[in-house]
Amino acid sequence: MAGSDLPHTGLAIVIMGVSGCGKSTVAAMLAAALGCSFVEADDYHSQANKAKMSKGIPLTDTDRAPWLESLRDTIRERLDRGEDIAVSCSALRLKYREILREGDNNYKAGCYGTCRVKFVCLEASAEVIADRVRRRAKEAGHFMPASLMQSQLDLLKIDENEGITVVDAILRPETIVKATIAQYKEELASTALLTA
Repeated sequence: MAGSDLPHTGLAIVIMGVSGCGKSTVAAMLAAALGCSFVEADDYHSQANKAKMSKGIPLTDTDRAPWLESLRDTIRERLDRGEDIAVSCSALRLKYREILREGDNNYKAGCYGTCRVKFVCLEASAEVIADRVRRRAKEAGHFMPASLMQSQLDLLKIDENEGITVVDAILRPETIVKATIAQYKEELASTALLTA
């Protein structure tokens, strides 16, 4: 968290939550504000995963494993270069987040405070999320149908020991971005460069 003894060696901030919570918008805006890379987790799904979801079939942990490992490797590559990275990923369960935390080569399981992979969870009511998913499906033809929303809500579990920041997804994206930068300012390589 902010104020820790982590050097300015780069930080991965994963904007997480169920489909339709606004994580892609917020993560892209965060990346633009920091001048760092943006990774959209949906781009890392296999065609088989996308086809399965578009048919309304929830993914299994076996389906998710290569996807999460690919994201972990991308995070590791950026952190190893001392760069910040903003990631949009559902990261619904602890075991999924643990795979992403392994992007920090120095991460020890359960040592959340010193891990260079941080999570900000966007939460909203099921009604708000359903409306957003339906709108997005009509406008952009996204592969995630509204019928899978409940399975995602059922999977979303956060352990308070993880130190995940939970934010109301109905806040303006700009507000969420500013608060996120302020929270992690001491750990972000990008803000270290701005204040140097």
